[in-house]
Amino acid sequence: MKVGNVGIGGDNPIRVQSMITCDTMDTEASIQQTMELADVGCEIVRITAPTVKDSRNLEHIAKGLRARGCEVPIVADIHFKPEAAMEAAKWVEKVRINPGNYADSKKFVIREYTDEQYAAELNRIRERFSPLVELCKTRGVAMRIGTNHGSLSDRILNRYGDTPLGMVESALEFARIARDLDYHDFVFSMKASNPKVMIAAYRLLVARLNELGPDWNYPLHLGVTEAGEGEDARIKSSIGIGSLLADGIGDTIRVSLTEDSPHEIPVAKALIENIHNTSNAEHRASNVELSFDPFSYQRRATEKIERDGVKLGGDELIRVVVRQANFDKIAHKIDRMGDYKPEIVYEDANIIAIDPRDDETIAKLNAQQSPQFVTVTDEIDLPVIAAFRLLAAKLHARHPILLKDAVSCRASVSDANQNDGVSQKRPTDFLNTLLTASTNIGSLLCDGIGDAILVQGEEAPGQALRLSYNILQAAGSRIFKTDYVACPSCGRTLFNLQTTTAKIKAATLHLKGVKIAIMGCIVNGPGEMADADFGYVGGAPGKVNLYVGKTAVKFNIPEAEAVDRLKDLIREHGKWMEAARQEATLEPAS
Repeated sequence: MKVGNVGIGGDNPIRVQSMITCDTMDTEASIQQTMELADVGCEIVRITAPTVKDSRNLEHIAKGLRARGCEVPIVADIHFKPEAAMEAAKWVEKVRINPGNYADSKKFVIREYTDEQYAAELNRIRERFSPLVELCKTRGVAMRIGTNHGSLSDRILNRYGDTPLGMVESALEFARIARDLDYHDFVFSMKASNPKVMIAAYRLLVARLNELGPDWNYPLHLGVTEAGEGEDARIKSSIGIGSLLADGIGDTIRVSLTEDSPHEIPVAKALIENIHNTSNAEHRASNVELSFDPFSYQRRATEKIERDGVKLGGDELIRVVVRQANFDKIAHKIDRMGDYKPEIVYEDANIIAIDPRDDETIAKLNAQQSPQFVTVTDEIDLPVIAAFRLLAAKLHARHPILLKDAVSCRASVSDANQNDGVSQKRPTDFLNTLLTASTNIGSLLCDGIGDAILVQGEEAPGQALRLSYNILQAAGSRIFKTDYVACPSCGRTLFNLQTTTAKIKAATLHLKGVKIAIMGCIVNGPGEMADADFGYVGGAPGKVNLYVGKTAVKFNIPEAEAVDRLKDLIREHGKWMEAARQEATLEPAS
């Protein structure tokens, strides 16, 4: 299919998208931000259109762009108002609708729908949605049917629950209406802030589309919503997007950062390039017998063992392993590293490294009664994800597995002591190292595989340790610090997300294990905060609503007071603690 002059799906390359952050009624700023995104390689630009008035101004934005020679396709982002979608479709190349919000008012009402009542609801949706489909079909405008985990309708929540299945069914309801009208120029998305939920939803969608037949093979747009900012956001996005791309799923992507939009593009482009360099079709998951359910998370059930006085496997924490050479470099400061210290030294852990295609060695391991600590050997000609999935499929579940971020094309840290102590390891760009480690290790953790991890693609020991713990946090495998869910800026945002996020982090960064959601508006607020402890949501210009879980408990708080009121709310629920005078922090690369 095509969005303007940009082909999506099929043999087309994976496309990179982003979204401008200014008010849609500011025509000049909208044109400028769109051109800035196009200049750094963004291929499709999304602009929010919350009202008919905003949608009408898309005409001026589009004409201004074309007059300046910018041909990048424009997507109108629609959530609540079908009327805004109808107006936007006159001026743009693509309209994004959210099935959970489009023509639905979400009140989190618990209600049992009879089949007749459910059918009546679908007929109501059909009446509201069909005019947009007909207009898009007539004008040659594409569409994204974009489900968000945080904004499922009451109808879907009551029948399917707050689940990946509910996300898939929500999208399919709208897709069936489009297909009934012989309209096929649409893509799907299944976004969530939790990478495990997002991965499961996309996998389930692909399985359902395969069941429905080859004429249901529509393109997919990938993204992790509310990923946040900085290194944590890049890691979380790599886990969600990278793992799916590595399995051959996805035609367009957006890396959502609570930063200026142009910062998203180099991350997205590097992620695509990284996947091309580290994965290949003949070794994707479809060719590996899976030892796990790809549609729901369950940790691989191993027996517990002990190494270096540390327990691992079973229901123990997923441990962080380092090579001896790196341990020696930081041994003098381990007492000051708090929760971020290495837990097991590779050379002391009696780890058995094998080629997962070596059936004879695996048979010998499986014949042993006692559990062994096993990993994939270095320098093999298999992509990391495929290699560890193959190992998990063949190895008896009682044996714990050590995950690695890289197993080939690079000397391990332990090789630094060879050749007269001169390291043979090539210097690398840290972003690529981060993307590789997050995609490979994070994907496997979300599959339920892995009892310990070793980041060996990063030479600096402090940086490798920080990356290890941040991957565990982003995958939801081990929470060791405050967790933030923060949406990217857009034209709907009711406060400055970057400065507000910085203020909230400054006040709460010491609250280990507390999850805080920071949302610029209500579009995805309550649902995406379902697994957060507390939420800070824009309610009106200059006003903030505070949530506990997905329940609003404080309303219309002046923005100047809102961070202090959030602290009070955390105190009320017994999760506040005073910050130590000097927090232990993980030192940077040394």
